[in-house]
Amino acid sequence: MAITVLFAQRILMGLVNLCFMLIPRRRPSRQAIADCKIISHRGEHDNRRVFENTMAAFLRAAEAGCWGLELDVRWTRDLQPVVVHDDTLQRVFGLDLAVAQVDLQELQQCCPQVPTLAQVVERFGGQQHLMVELKRDRLGDCEARAGRLREIFCTLEPGRDYHFLALQITQFELAGFCGRRACLPVAEFNIGELSQVALEQGYAGVCAHYLLLGAKLIQRHHQRQQKLGTGFAASRYCLYREINRGVDWIFTNHALRLESIRRQHLRD
Repeated sequence: MAITVLFAQRILMGLVNLCFMLIPRRRPSRQAIADCKIISHRGEHDNRRVFENTMAAFLRAAEAGCWGLELDVRWTRDLQPVVVHDDTLQRVFGLDLAVAQVDLQELQQCCPQVPTLAQVVERFGGQQHLMVELKRDRLGDCEARAGRLREIFCTLEPGRDYHFLALQITQFELAGFCGRRACLPVAEFNIGELSQVALEQGYAGVCAHYLLLGAKLIQRHHQRQQKLGTGFAASRYCLYREINRGVDWIFTNHALRLESIRRQHLRD
């Protein structure tokens, strides 16, 4: 059932991206293109030769000059943060292994391609802006996990070098050490609710799919010095649209393509 839903979502997203690819958009100003911040969603990957959320995927995006990297964090049984999106390794690596049910050592023995959060931060922190999504789980001991995150990010400045993202506001309890101005709620279809929460509680802003971010919402957050992140631009015209709308961060699964377009415009 879950696979069927995922397949349907991909088909729908493909159709939406096709529509936006075919609608001509005004080319943004040179300054707007220069200021554009492209974030590689889970790194540059195809999940065949290069897998998402791996060092290889992040390195490809970094070498292409992408401003930011988005990555997902889950926790092992011994409360070590690792970079992986799903709660199991089945979809990406074909391994029937639940992340939260094994210790870090066992996870790395079974699948060495899954990096620890510490490895990613050590390699890319301070060079690329890190957008770190905290995935929901049922593990306890928030204090210990928050301490581990504080230790990993201690050399970086919140907001300048990294932000934490989460679909559930409660996940930000793990990131209390960096303050709400370095935390970004991520909306699915509840953009109105999360927008209001972000405004009232002083978060850094809000992220959502580009179809959900209307002009009035963008204006409202910018008036409060908050920022907007949009996903997932896949074409030249969609990139133009988001830049022209003043969106601050553009998350994409095609970062190399969009970064190439951006750099070509700057050369022109």
